[in-house]
Amino acid sequence: MSDYDYDLVTIGAGSGGVRASRIAANHGAKVACFEERYLGGTCVNVGCVPKKLLVYASHYGEDFGDAAGFGWNTGHPEFSWKKLITNKNSEITRLNGIYRRLLDGAGVEIIEKRATLKDSHTVTAGGVEITAANILIGTGGWPTVPEIPGGELAITSNEAFFLENLPKRIVIIGGGYIAVEFAGIFHGLGTQVTQLYRGPMFLRGFDDDIRAFIATEMRRKGINLRLECNATQITKEGDTYAVTLTSGDILEADCIMFATGRMPNSENLGLENAGVTLTKNGAIMVDGEYRTNVPHIFAIGDVTDRINLTPVAIAEGHAVADLLFAPSGRKVDYDGVATAVFSQPPMGTVGLTEQEARKQHGGIDVYISDFRAMKHTLSGSSERTMIKMIVDRQSDRVLGVHIVGPEAGEIIQGVAVALKCGATKAQFDATIAIHPTTAEELVLLREKKPDPISP
Repeated sequence: MSDYDYDLVTIGAGSGGVRASRIAANHGAKVACFEERYLGGTCVNVGCVPKKLLVYASHYGEDFGDAAGFGWNTGHPEFSWKKLITNKNSEITRLNGIYRRLLDGAGVEIIEKRATLKDSHTVTAGGVEITAANILIGTGGWPTVPEIPGGELAITSNEAFFLENLPKRIVIIGGGYIAVEFAGIFHGLGTQVTQLYRGPMFLRGFDDDIRAFIATEMRRKGINLRLECNATQITKEGDTYAVTLTSGDILEADCIMFATGRMPNSENLGLENAGVTLTKNGAIMVDGEYRTNVPHIFAIGDVTDRINLTPVAIAEGHAVADLLFAPSGRKVDYDGVATAVFSQPPMGTVGLTEQEARKQHGGIDVYISDFRAMKHTLSGSSERTMIKMIVDRQSDRVLGVHIVGPEAGEIIQGVAVALKCGATKAQFDATIAIHPTTAEELVLLREKKPDPISP
């Protein structure tokens, strides 16, 4: 019989924490899972899932416009923000219930209270103490808000999903994928959108050609994208907000949104009581087995600030559960993790950027196709699609693929499998195309981008 109340206590019922708790319980462990907000964590409640629903909603405006070229008379469509949010909330409630049933069905005890560590084996919540042989931290991340005068007047992505009314004008401050996605969402629903980013080009970390291409497409659609520009102050008079910019200009809007990054949600968990080591930005430091410096305390997902994606957290949670209760050698492979940005048009990417590939491999071949999709020959839309492939010149292995265009996220999943298998450019070329599709360009790329001229 164990000297502890539980074999595993998980703090945080996000996607990773739920997977770890459920698998551990299926392995026979006695498990408790703490959650102070909502089952499913950020992704289900204020992240990927509701965001994708809003992306779907926002694209109908363009779809109605495109339909005319195909003979449809759509009349005068009307949009209801309140109905969208009500329906979105209903779907999230349904998903919360699924997560609850998953945990209940596995025999995990769900404790809906905030948990903190009293010491390395003791968790306290609501005045009750329990002990655990192993503790897993999966508390995710939280939006950051810059410290500028009036910063408290702005919302973050958390609040954007619950606005009572759709703003007529919004200023979005930030240049990461969350800022870009919400710029597309609000613009598509009819809001006048201005996006500010302090650097020369947004979407830092993605391929440079892709970043520039998305910027062009967003501006073409009517989003006021202002680069090398930031907010210094926010004020409010009546229902109107005013944002003072580094240029001295003042923008007025009905809503201001910060999308300036997320930080590991590690504060006030009592980690110092257990002696757990953090990085300067508050991320929990772990080794290759997700162990902290305290051998029986583990951490997964965004709170470790590595690859902050829901499927990665799920894979890590499963790996921890197996490691502790049914060793199988399961490892998470971080090489070639594909991702999508649900911008408008959307982006899918896997592997190295051109800049990374040149640095790591030297001689590379770069293929780019920039075209107007077949649909828009009748729709009249000026939207363009880009596909970029990066190939190691010596081995012919494909190092990276980047797509901007309709269904890019769907297409890139299959490409990710090919890259995981070590596919070469010759193998792509030998594959018969599916015509007419956007994806066929992947096996028809022939024209190389010129090498950069050496200084």
